[in-house]
Amino acid sequence: GMDRVTGDHMGMLATVINGLALQSALEDAGIQTRLQSAVKINEVAEPFIRRKAMRHLEKGRVVIFGGGTGNPYFTTDSAAVLRAIEIHADVILKGTRVDGIYTADPEKDKKATKFDFISFEDVLLKGLKVMDTTAFTLSQENKLPIIV
Repeated sequence: GMDRVTGDHMGMLATVINGLALQSALEDAGIQTRLQSAVKINEVAEPFIRRKAMRHLEKGRVVIFGGGTGNPYFTTDSAAVLRAIEIHADVILKGTRVDGIYTADPEKDKKATKFDFISFEDVLLKGLKVMDTTAFTLSQENKLPIIV
């Protein structure tokens, strides 16, 4: 089958494609955006440069990050947390199939209940799956709240 690195590279390119779709939707709504990619794809997105991203934000633009971290073996969750920390974001918004953090997977367990708030420590103690361990730990260490 396909090796992990090739699959990860395909995933990175897919995030750039998704970024283009998001950019198009936001621009159609009159919102100025910039798409930055950790993978060089200059005809489509500018390269990720932290200082440039910060300048775009200062000018009121929405900056969309694609291409993951640019490295295989790192998830898109890890990339999102990394970029959020780099640009001093106030919070991570994690889009997923469910509308929050639950006691169990609500798609598999109808008795699962949603938390209004839960600490990083309680997520770990209860063994809840919010995002991959690397991303979650990076968020916790940098006191970056996660909204699911």
